[in-house]
Amino acid sequence: MKKPLVFVVVALAVMLAAWAWWHSNRHEDEGALVLYGNVDIRQISLAFDGNGRVTEVRAEEGDAVRAGSVLAVLDTRTLALQAEQAQAQLEAREQALLSLRNGARPQELAQARSRLAAAQAEALQAEQDLKRLQGISAQTQGRGVSAQDLDRARSAQRVAQARVAEQGEALHLMELGPRAEEVAGAQAQAEAARAQLALLRHQIAQGELKAPADAVVRSRLLEPGDMATPQRPVFALALIQPKWIRVYVAEPDLGRIRPGTEARVFTDGRPGEAIAGRVGYISSVAEFTPKTVQTEQQRTSLVYEARVVVEDADNVLRLGQPATVHLIAGEAQ
Repeated sequence: MKKPLVFVVVALAVMLAAWAWWHSNRHEDEGALVLYGNVDIRQISLAFDGNGRVTEVRAEEGDAVRAGSVLAVLDTRTLALQAEQAQAQLEAREQALLSLRNGARPQELAQARSRLAAAQAEALQAEQDLKRLQGISAQTQGRGVSAQDLDRARSAQRVAQARVAEQGEALHLMELGPRAEEVAGAQAQAEAARAQLALLRHQIAQGELKAPADAVVRSRLLEPGDMATPQRPVFALALIQPKWIRVYVAEPDLGRIRPGTEARVFTDGRPGEAIAGRVGYISSVAEFTPKTVQTEQQRTSLVYEARVVVEDADNVLRLGQPATVHLIAGEAQ
């Protein structure tokens, strides 16, 4: 007789606890607008910026990756050799520019002055020789010096003067230094070599495929040895944040929600655990309810799309997962 009584007491206790739980949840969600939808997540088709052969793939399907982590690597040895060549060319251009900016060395100026002094000495000697011959010719009424000797002396004197002028101009130009146009041209060549080196280094850096944000690897599409191009993705990634539930609101219920309305999201896998969210977007255009969304109304009813952004800190929601949304509805403002 005692055992049936115990069973009755236990059953009553269970029923009382269930009623209390139902009453509390009913009170908490009283007045809530219940909507049905699916989890939506942004996805990334991740590919290399350039062409090349894949040497490493460091992530598998399902791996959680952090922003900036290297997921795959291309063979960049050819680019590395080109970068070394560009580095050498840049150094040569910079040295040529430095030489122009520094101008002539003191030793080079001294040599130029010496050449000018030698030319002046030769011109003085040629002038003296010409005067001596002219004096002899005058004293002998032209019989002591032939006309040819006088012509050669005059030519030698003019050549010597021209050499003096040439060496003087050369010294002057050396003292002035290079023209501004020459310096600007050399500087432009150095900048071009520097830009080429920077481009090659950038291309080498692009040989590492990095995750742009925290995400989960959905698909691994290439393997080591495959040829990669910008048109061939290596990974398909699903972003961890943001996540939202795509729901559809009937026209009579539009006045009960607005952007920022608080929401509680439930899934079939965790029916008693609510995930906090809020309405982030309400469409201004009506559409037919998609067949993938389960609603209590007719599927052909006109509805408005809304997105309920959730804070899924535990990362329990999956792309396309059905979800039930309880909106704590209120008057629109």
